Amino acid sequence: MDTNITNNLEQAKQRMNGAIKHLEEELAKIRAGRATPDILKDIKVEYYGQSMPINQVANVVAADARTLIIQPWDKNMLDPIEKEILKANLGFTPINNGKVIRINIPELTQERREQLAKLVKKEGEDAKIAVRNIRRDIISSIKKLKDNGISEDEVKKGVEKAEEITKDFIEKIDKIIENKTKDVMSV
Repeated sequence: MDTNITNNLEQAKQRMNGAIKHLEEELAKIRAGRATPDILKDIKVEYYGQSMPINQVANVVAADARTLIIQPWDKNMLDPIEKEILKANLGFTPINNGKVIRINIPELTQERREQLAKLVKKEGEDAKIAVRNIRRDIISSIKKLKDNGISEDEVKKGVEKAEEITKDFIEKIDKIIENKTKDVMSV
């Protein structure tokens, strides 16, 4: 296969891997009733005039399946961290004992699990759309190579390979969504 086509296909794989990585990051934020430090990943606090993620100003650990413990490196950060968690409206209340902040994650209701499953499906559909857009772009650029003297057979093989790669990535996304949905729906 022509090196230009091969380069295009490699670029497509990299971009599709990026779409899957983004999907996994988004799904990590969806809590499945278990305590994970990722739940707080997007919350930022003011620290010496800069906005920083909580995990850069404190140690965040899951003590057990339902409890997160946040231990700031600077005790003056307890109140700002607590306020930012409350402001994020994540559905739980932080408990500040003066040394650490404890968060008890409540059990999810069946209705909430179904809402989260829908959200998981939506994130999966967004990832599939991203992969299909990448496929469209790559196929378009491969077809343009015909104008540069690359044979029609080579272009056709390149397009078929792009379709094959896309199919593999869509299957990966389906598997990720299926696993996360099971995780969210399990009690």
